[in-house]
Amino acid sequence: MLSYEFFLDLAIILIASKLFGIAFRKIHLPQVVGILVAGLIIGPNVLGIVKESDFLVKMAELGVIMLMFTAGLETDLKELKNTGLASLCIASLGVIVPLGGGYLLYSCFNGFAPVGSEAFYQAIFIGIIITATSVSITVETLREMGKLKGKVGTAILSAAIVDDVIGIILLTFVIGLKNPEAAPMKVVFNTVAFFVIAIIGGVIINLLFKYFDKKYPHKRRIPIYGFVLCLLMAYIAEHFFGIADITGAFVAGIILCNIQSSEYIVEKIDINSYMLFSPIFFTSIGLKTEVTGVTTTVLLFSVCFVLVALLAKIIGCGIGAKLIGFSGHEALRVGVGMMARGEVALIVAQKGLSAGLMEPSLFTAVIFLVIVSSVITPIILKLLYKKEDQVEKSTLACVQ
Repeated sequence: MLSYEFFLDLAIILIASKLFGIAFRKIHLPQVVGILVAGLIIGPNVLGIVKESDFLVKMAELGVIMLMFTAGLETDLKELKNTGLASLCIASLGVIVPLGGGYLLYSCFNGFAPVGSEAFYQAIFIGIIITATSVSITVETLREMGKLKGKVGTAILSAAIVDDVIGIILLTFVIGLKNPEAAPMKVVFNTVAFFVIAIIGGVIINLLFKYFDKKYPHKRRIPIYGFVLCLLMAYIAEHFFGIADITGAFVAGIILCNIQSSEYIVEKIDINSYMLFSPIFFTSIGLKTEVTGVTTTVLLFSVCFVLVALLAKIIGCGIGAKLIGFSGHEALRVGVGMMARGEVALIVAQKGLSAGLMEPSLFTAVIFLVIVSSVITPIILKLLYKKEDQVEKSTLACVQ
């Protein structure tokens, strides 16, 4: 007999996520943090009124796929091409330093595991989590100060795109290598083969969608076709290549990011995502997180994790910016602007949790990172620019 309990679960998830999201926005924290807290409270950790089910797991997976599809659609390839070398340098060091920092941190707490062991991949995965960047808060802060279109703002936006692409590729490798039946060369071959086929097929699909764009401008069939592509790419990535489904969804978005209806597709996908799938995904993270398993060691690890994650981005991205000709002050702003974490870090952590690369209790560290980085990034950025504005005013006064 069909059970209708899932209706009640959905109703509780949606109302709780919305109320907590609004509450956290009121105190100038990202709504996503509020939704995570909602999941912790309504889940087994506190009230226990909603429990993880196969239905919610599948709905959450749709949510994460839609988020990554939207991220791909919002990628600006022209901007990326114009700032390619600079953004690649900043993003590369912004990935290498955090990756190494995360690996060393985990190893210091758990011992240095031999290469190829499960513990080794878990250590690498901790590094991958902190390679992710979420610049939505940074963008809002720079826009507020009128600095978004400047040299630093452009560098941060471009580097963040490359940063996420590299992070997703690394995640793909580690999840593939984690499989005990997977040979390293086979994982490399599958990953390369997927991207080669995606590029060749993507060119053809892109031309097909441009044809549909001209024939059916702003028709609802275009977003439907786009979402079909997203689902197919996610399935093909997982089923045929052993690659994370979010990689397929992200690539599907990039394939369509330069067609005229890309913003229209984002608009339609966002409606469904915002209304149902995203709240379920982020709430499900709260449902999975084991607060009861948090020990003194886990709390100490979480504090160190946050410090390493913040400093590694500042150092890595700052050095990258310095190498391509930014001044010391500009390089510091780039590093600070890149240290905010949000949705992508949570998505990566969730995929690792599902793949057995992370203990549920360690999710606390990721949530701490999202909260702390979201609070201090705009504060430090404003202080850095305030000092610059004071110097400019003093110089101007001396000249006059």
